[in-house]
Amino acid sequence: MIRTAAVIAAVALTLAGCVAKENASDQRGGSDFSPASTEPSSDSAEPSAEPSASGGGAATSGDCKFKADQSGKQPAVGLPPDEGPATATTLTLTTSAGAIAIKLDAAKAPCTVQSMVFLASKGFFNNTVCHRLTTSAALKVLQCGDPEGTGTGGPGYVVPDELPKDLPAAPAGNGTVIYQRGVAAMANAGPGTTGSQFFLVYGDSTLTPDYNVFGTIDTTGLATLDQIAAGGVTPGQNGAEDGAPTTPVTITSATAA
Repeated sequence: MIRTAAVIAAVALTLAGCVAKENASDQRGGSDFSPASTEPSSDSAEPSAEPSASGGGAATSGDCKFKADQSGKQPAVGLPPDEGPATATTLTLTTSAGAIAIKLDAAKAPCTVQSMVFLASKGFFNNTVCHRLTTSAALKVLQCGDPEGTGTGGPGYVVPDELPKDLPAAPAGNGTVIYQRGVAAMANAGPGTTGSQFFLVYGDSTLTPDYNVFGTIDTTGLATLDQIAAGGVTPGQNGAEDGAPTTPVTITSATAA
């Protein structure tokens, strides 16, 4: 999930549906995000991910303290074990468009990796759609991980914030950074709302550093993403460059090893 950049110039795009709806529903894991403004401003962009540049902010081993979200519902698949970083090093998404393998970075985002590996082991991502594709100059991502396919769903629990500290600064300034091509990061609707939705960056994107970076996409995966992006976007409420992929993308299975 990536949250919305509040009143941030014309390039702002919500990443997972209406902001108001997100802030209300993301108590259960919804996600939203938008590219930061490319124009100087005194306002900082609200939320809206390459990788070796991601930095600290990670919880220590065994200190994830996963908890149910505020929806009042019990997590559908339970809570991840709170026993430290997962031992898996790769998360492979088998999709209708091709394979996407992500090299996991448990050193920088142990709780996020623990959660993603746990969800994959439960079949949580199986037969879910990647509901959002953005193709603007400032934001080039594919967003997936919502069991409802609407941009408002989640696992029923909250993943701790493990925000990157050393992504390269963006020319736009205002505290924005570049989530470089190849980054895999979590979407959210604000602090303390990370769930299961994630975004895959196929082109350098300007955002605020508010999204947990949990890994790096392999070369084959990037080729798959390029193919998806080349297929185009079905325009949504956020404009012609933000909507569902024209060619539907379904994650048929997700496995961690």
